[in-house]
Amino acid sequence: MMEFTSAHMASILFGVFMLLLVMGVPIMVALGMAAMACFMVAGTDLNTMIQMGASSMTAFPLMALPSFVLAGALMEAAGISRRLVNIAENIVGTLPGGLAVSTALACVFFGSISGSGPATTAAVGMLMIPAMIRRGYHPGYAAATAATAGGIGIIIPPSIPMVIYGVAGQQSIAKMFMGGIIPGLLIALALTLIHFFLCRKLPPDGQAWSLRALLDSLLKGFWSLLAPLLILGGIYSGMFTPTEAAVVAIFYTLFVGVFIHKELTFKAIMTSLNTTSWLTGRILVIVFTAIAFGRVLTEYRIPIEIANWILGYTENVYVVWFFVVILLLFLGMFMEILALILLVTPVLLPVMVAYGVDPIHFGVILVCCCAIGLSTPPLGENLFISSGIARIAYEDGVIKALPMVFVNILLVTLLVVFPQLVLWLPNILMPSVAGG
Repeated sequence: MMEFTSAHMASILFGVFMLLLVMGVPIMVALGMAAMACFMVAGTDLNTMIQMGASSMTAFPLMALPSFVLAGALMEAAGISRRLVNIAENIVGTLPGGLAVSTALACVFFGSISGSGPATTAAVGMLMIPAMIRRGYHPGYAAATAATAGGIGIIIPPSIPMVIYGVAGQQSIAKMFMGGIIPGLLIALALTLIHFFLCRKLPPDGQAWSLRALLDSLLKGFWSLLAPLLILGGIYSGMFTPTEAAVVAIFYTLFVGVFIHKELTFKAIMTSLNTTSWLTGRILVIVFTAIAFGRVLTEYRIPIEIANWILGYTENVYVVWFFVVILLLFLGMFMEILALILLVTPVLLPVMVAYGVDPIHFGVILVCCCAIGLSTPPLGENLFISSGIARIAYEDGVIKALPMVFVNILLVTLLVVFPQLVLWLPNILMPSVAGG
C-alpha cells in the first residue's frame, strides 16, 4: 500500500473540505467527510473514527457546555438580565450616548453569567434597543450598539467558546477565563469611548443619576450580581472547576428564579431546556466531526509541517501574528464561532507555540477575533439578532457597526503587542492550574 506523506494527507484533507464548503455542504458534514476521506485513503477502519468521536463526547470539561447554556437561558427567564440592565443604566446616568454606554455595561454584566454572544445580544438588546430608538437613536445605531457589545459575552468569563478552545487545545479553562477578564473590560471601555465620541452632539439621555436610585437598583439586583461572583469566585478560589461551576449556576438560578424573584415558571424552564438541547446538540455534532478532523492533522504532523514552512519565511512573531489575525477575522465573517475554533486550534496553536506564543494568549486573541466576527457580514449572528429586534434591514446595522468593529480590531492589535494584558491575571493568580 502506498505510504502517504504529510503533504499528501494535507492536500486530501483540505482539498475535500474546501470542495464541500464551495458546494454548500454544512461545515460539520464537510469536516467529517474530509476526515473520512483521509481514513479511507490510508486504509484505516472507519470504526476508529466513530470510536474517537464518541470518546470525545465524554470529556469532563465538555460537560460545562450544556450547563452554561442552560444557566444563561434560565437567568434570562428568571428576570436576572432585566435587573442587570437596570443597574447599568443607574450607574451611567444622564450623559450624551448614555443609553449606548449602558448597553455596553449591561453586556459585561450579562456576559459574566451567560457565556454566549448571541444570548447576551438578545437578552440586553430586547430591553435596550427599543429604549434607544424611543430616545431618538438611529435604529441602525441601536442595533449595532447591542451587536458589538454582545461580543463581550464570549470574552468575559464564563465563555462557551473558551470552554471549546480549552477542550480542543488541551488548555486550562480556568486560566482562559481569567485571561479574558482584562480584554473584556478593555473592549467595554473602548466601546464606551467611541459612543461618547459618536454621540457627543446628541442631547443627554438615560436615567438621571441618583444615588438613591442606584442603591435601589443594586438592592433589587443583589441576587443577580451575586451570580457571577458565585461562579467566578468559586472557580478562582479552587472550590470547584469551571465544569462544576456551570452546574452550581443552574441550581443557583433555579433557587433565585423560583423562590426569590418568583418569575421562573414551569413553562419557562421547559423552554430553556428545549433551547439548551437544540443548541448543545448542534454544537456536539460539530465537536464530533472536528475531533476526527484534528486527529488526521495530529497523526500526520500537518501543523508542525505548516509551522516549519512558515519559519522558513520569517522568524518575526509579529509578522506571523498579523497574518493569523487577518485570517481569523476573515474566517469569522463566514464561519460559526465554535466550528472556527475547532478548525483552527489544531492547525494554528502548534504554529504559534513554535514562535513562543503562550497558548492562553493565543486562545484569548482567537476568541476576541471570533467576537468581532459576530458583528461582521455576511454571517454576523449578533447583527442578525439585533437588526431583527430593531426591525431594520441587516445592512443598516452593518454600516453603523463599522466604527465599533474598527475599535475592536485596534484593541486586538493592542492585546497582540502587549500579551501581559491577557497573561497577567492567569500567571499571578493561577500559576499552577491545569485543566477545567
